[in-house]
Amino acid sequence: MKKTLLIIGLIVAGAFSANAQDISKNAIGLRLGDNDGFGGEISYQRALGDNNRLEIDLGLRDNKNYDGFKATAIYQWVWNIDGGFNWYAGVGGGLGNYSSKSDNGNFSETFVFAAGDVGIEYNFPTAPILLSLDLRPEFGFGNNFNDYDNDIAFSIRYQF
Repeated sequence: MKKTLLIIGLIVAGAFSANAQDISKNAIGLRLGDNDGFGGEISYQRALGDNNRLEIDLGLRDNKNYDGFKATAIYQWVWNIDGGFNWYAGVGGGLGNYSSKSDNGNFSETFVFAAGDVGIEYNFPTAPILLSLDLRPEFGFGNNFNDYDNDIAFSIRYQF
């Protein structure tokens, strides 16, 4: 019985190690989506292990009627599909603030939100470029951001 369990354990460990991939230690770039009105985001990823990482995004908005920021942090798990193709999923949250300047008066709100993330990415084998497409559902908690929103985005990042 012990030999059978040992053999099964070795087979399972071999399957996981064969499916493991190296993700870049660092990646920085842009995440381009609607970001719930905050536009594109500056995006940074930091590897925390062989198949997990932390993604930090910052969306900024500044014009004559509206100023704001939205910061997001998501812990992600990454799985290899084939070659340079990976898929990933994660959970996290963030903090934001916006201020409106209009003829009807000025107002400001700070809000928090919970977020998930699921996407697909391609890691070019001959260049340090990472392209991805993801869906980020968000649940906001604030006076005007007390809602559910889906953010779909395309990202391009430089890996180093």
